[in-house]
Amino acid sequence: MTRASGPINDDCIFCTASEPGHDELVLARGRVSYVILNLYPYNNGHLMVVPIRHAPNLATLSADEQAELMRLTRHAEMALTEAYAPHGINIGINLGKPAGAGVLDHLHVHLVPRWNGDTNFMTAIGNTRVLPEDLSASAAKLRPIFERLAKEDDV
Repeated sequence: MTRASGPINDDCIFCTASEPGHDELVLARGRVSYVILNLYPYNNGHLMVVPIRHAPNLATLSADEQAELMRLTRHAEMALTEAYAPHGINIGINLGKPAGAGVLDHLHVHLVPRWNGDTNFMTAIGNTRVLPEDLSASAAKLRPIFERLAKEDDV
């Protein structure tokens, strides 16, 4: 299957999520990339910025894809700061399994809000994450901010 932005890999969760009708976790859509909540977050607000095209790394992105990926990453930082007031944010890309990539061959940028003291024994010893906020609540909190930021960019 193909689309205007390139081929779709039916086995890829990011290719599937980029298709119409998969909007539950998608917070914002650009022309060539989108923002989505992580289904298995490390912290409340953990989201990802993803190119629509199935691309394995930064080197294979077009200039337009690179620019929009960074613009949406900037918006994600601003939205997380406004919605959650974290003490910091981890922003990163894991390329390849040895680097920690959970989804291979489809580039994505993680943004994880962090607070002083947010690591505890539950994650370290219990191998369990405690998240007081449901993903639908995170989406409801963040979507209006992304909509406003997109409108501000259009001005």
